[in-house]
Amino acid sequence: MATQSGKSWAVVTLSTFAFTICFMVWMMFAVIGIPIKEALALNETQFGLLVAMPVLTGSLIRLPLGMLTDRFGGRVVFAVLMAAVVVPIWLLSYATAYWHFLLAGLFVGVAGGSFTVGTAYCAHWFPRNRQGLAMGIFGAGNSGAAVTKLVAPSIVLAWGWQAVPQVYAAIMLGTVILFWLFTFDDAAHHTAAKASIGEQLQALKDPRVWKYSQYYSIVFGGYVALSLWMTKYYVAEYGFDIKDAAFLAACFSLPGGVLRALGGYFSDKFGARKVTWWVLWFSWICLFILSYPQTELVVQTVSGPQSFHLGLNVWMFTALMFAMGIAWAIGKASVFKYISDDYPQNLGVVSGIVGLAGGLGGFLLPIMFGALVDLTGVRSSCFMLMYGIVWVSLIWMYWTEIRNTDPLGSQLAAAA
Repeated sequence: MATQSGKSWAVVTLSTFAFTICFMVWMMFAVIGIPIKEALALNETQFGLLVAMPVLTGSLIRLPLGMLTDRFGGRVVFAVLMAAVVVPIWLLSYATAYWHFLLAGLFVGVAGGSFTVGTAYCAHWFPRNRQGLAMGIFGAGNSGAAVTKLVAPSIVLAWGWQAVPQVYAAIMLGTVILFWLFTFDDAAHHTAAKASIGEQLQALKDPRVWKYSQYYSIVFGGYVALSLWMTKYYVAEYGFDIKDAAFLAACFSLPGGVLRALGGYFSDKFGARKVTWWVLWFSWICLFILSYPQTELVVQTVSGPQSFHLGLNVWMFTALMFAMGIAWAIGKASVFKYISDDYPQNLGVVSGIVGLAGGLGGFLLPIMFGALVDLTGVRSSCFMLMYGIVWVSLIWMYWTEIRNTDPLGSQLAAAA
């Protein structure tokens, strides 16, 4: 008979593995979308919609999944969710027209809703002072975005893009079986079993929930959007082939997923507000530098015109993306530490709302990235957009949380 501690860590371990697989599936259009774009002769906006379509359903379903998790428990909801997407993943390999891919993407995207389920499921197995770490470990499953970039290109080059959904469907089926066999259920965790839908949705009236949603639309929504966009960005901006481009794009996706557990630890130790504040500032600085487009300057000098080139080379660009991936990994955990601190009794519902907002950011941003490139012809316009969004969040956080404290988050005597 497993001990309570053993059950807790089994739940976190298997849930993290399952979420990694779900995220692999959710992000696979970041790789297979490139040969599909070439085959269908899509423009940038159409490509943005293609890669973002799974994110739409994975976002919209998060709130109802959070409510179901609070009522019925994470184990059964997580298992049913994964089982439900096996067939749609497989059928994606038979798509031929653009609308086929969009429709299949909607069904495949259900896998993205697993985050809300697993967050509440894992958090309930740990005391409050360790929930940040537990949720951070689980959230490391975001690294599935990097796994897709490392695995899928080799499959595409060896057998074609159609083999990717077929392989992923088989992996998902095996994951469902492993998850069900080695995880546990506890009826005491169904904290909202007696709450009505109306009572659960009261969280929508809380302004703090919307503020946390804004933060999460950056650290998660931006992470998803750039994870989908970066492989093609490296191909178009720096001329890499799909395999090398995906590998370099993983330099952003991998730390953005794996180090989420570190963010949970920092949030438990230093507090969610302090960690989130510095994550936003660091992101703002990185995005300011990333926003500058490749520029050629001609200066008229006494000896004639002199040309200068301004812009990031691939190594500087990758280093900045790697650093920002680390910051966003920490920020994703810190935002959910806010939620576990403020809403311990309806964690599933509130995490569903915040996760929905973050996921919608991941859906809308790639479409906006593509539209901006089509309109301006400047590829770095995606970073300009993200820079503006982060600036809004910094202002909001300052006026609601920071202005009566010092920059490190300690209370000033005058605020008492």
